Amino acid sequence: MRILFVCTGNTCRSPMAEGMLRKLAEERGLQLEVRSAGVAASQGAAMSMHAEAVLRDQGIEDTITSTPLSAELVNWADLILTLTSGHRSHVIHYFPESADKIYTLKEYAESDSDVLEAQGELQRIAAELELDRALGKKPDEAMQRRLAELMRRMPTYDISDPFGGSRVEYDATAAEIKAALERLLSKLEQAASEEPGEAG
Repeated sequence: MRILFVCTGNTCRSPMAEGMLRKLAEERGLQLEVRSAGVAASQGAAMSMHAEAVLRDQGIEDTITSTPLSAELVNWADLILTLTSGHRSHVIHYFPESADKIYTLKEYAESDSDVLEAQGELQRIAAELELDRALGKKPDEAMQRRLAELMRRMPTYDISDPFGGSRVEYDATAAEIKAALERLLSKLEQAASEEPGEAG
């Protein structure tokens, strides 16, 4: 499976998520390809000093440099996980045809069944409205009202941005990301074990 993390500049949150997921998946024996990008990233910028230190303290020596989000990366990914709902909206806006594989990390790692059901409906309505917008159709007002109602009921899925902050803030963000990654891996393991004819 190919997973792409997306944040703003691809120097703090998404490279931390990329490095941590690669290591955690390896420890669990899961075959994943992981990359990251930024919606406002330049090409080849170094990770922030604190983000690099956070990864190094976890035994992750990956050299990850920033990459701007592109159609090529969106097509490469089986699953696109953004660090905030703002990033998710941005990616869906520019790549509406890929809306069904774009989630926030925390949203995708969610395990509460009521929330998951509402999420599925929200995802369908958002994708449909976005497609209508892309095709120049007038948006359906009832669907817009339902979307607003679902949005109000959703827990917040944004992961705090430590950019410009202290090492303590980076550690807090990394802990938040890691907790979501652990839930994500459990979900992927469960899905893999349920696949017919697949071993382990």
